[in-house]
Amino acid sequence: MKHSSLQIIRDEHASLAAMLRSMRMMVERGPADAPENFFDVMRAMLFYIDEFPERLHHTKESDLLFPRVVQRAPQVMGTVDRLERDHMSGEKAVREVQHLLLAWELLGESRRQDFTEAFTQYVDFYLEHMRLEETVILPEAEKVLSEADWKALDEAFEKNRDPLTGKYPPDPAYDRLFTRIVMRAPSPIGLGE
Repeated sequence: MKHSSLQIIRDEHASLAAMLRSMRMMVERGPADAPENFFDVMRAMLFYIDEFPERLHHTKESDLLFPRVVQRAPQVMGTVDRLERDHMSGEKAVREVQHLLLAWELLGESRRQDFTEAFTQYVDFYLEHMRLEETVILPEAEKVLSEADWKALDEAFEKNRDPLTGKYPPDPAYDRLFTRIVMRAPSPIGLGE
């Protein structure tokens, strides 16, 4: 049986990975002749990460998915512990990256290296985090969770409605944020250069 929560998690991971790769591409290119656009889009993307994955997606994994999987498959407890530590440090990490981006923007080129190093570590950390969820937790969940578990997970994750997956219109409160990202960020996440 197909469970919507599994597809939503995978879709959200795919859109976040695409955003992180777009951001990495932007950072490698640098601001060039359009620093205002570069910093504006980077700030918007980091805000999105702080707002959506950190607050909606991770909360549901921590509160609903992980406990159910561990209860029925205790052998994944070590992986869940690591993922929970990631969730607990993720919000702080994205805020640190946001701060370093602002330092680069306001204080200039002397702050670029600090941002680039922290950002690269953050992207690597996040991609590995999602890989672990998809290769350890989700396959185990498919084996051990009951239909009642899936019903609860499906209902919870269906409320996420992350517009960057391309499957939902943005919440009106976030319309400006998503328009800014889509119109100005480079492919694969947006329509900008």
